[in-house]
Amino acid sequence: MHDVFVEILRRKDSLEVSSPAGLLLTTATHVCLNRLRSERRRPEDSEDELLFRIASLGSPANAEEQSLAGRILARLFAGQPDSTRLIAVLHYVDRLTLEEVAEEVGMSVSGVRKRLRVLKARLPAVAGVA
Repeated sequence: MHDVFVEILRRKDSLEVSSPAGLLLTTATHVCLNRLRSERRRPEDSEDELLFRIASLGSPANAEEQSLAGRILARLFAGQPDSTRLIAVLHYVDRLTLEEVAEEVGMSVSGVRKRLRVLKARLPAVAGVA
């Protein structure tokens, strides 16, 4: 819903608003279709899946899993700028898009993408995954 209103505000000068309900419905459809297309173009790979699993261990039933996830994350973020952790949380935990993360942290989309790529490259060595 937020994305729909943001899109309408971006294009407010060029919109014809004879039917507000129709405008909202059309904009919502386009926003959803664009998000689906974007997800298809960049499917998650195995490193992304592992990062999502680690991120979802916030309240695991098993204390050992939580401890292991904490150690992996500490090694993963060791030597990285503090903002890298925020970028990872916004993208993998809060599920923000790269564009939304870039806006939130004041970086370019390519800068955010590079930080996440560095984390994904480090993950197999840090997590002991082949």
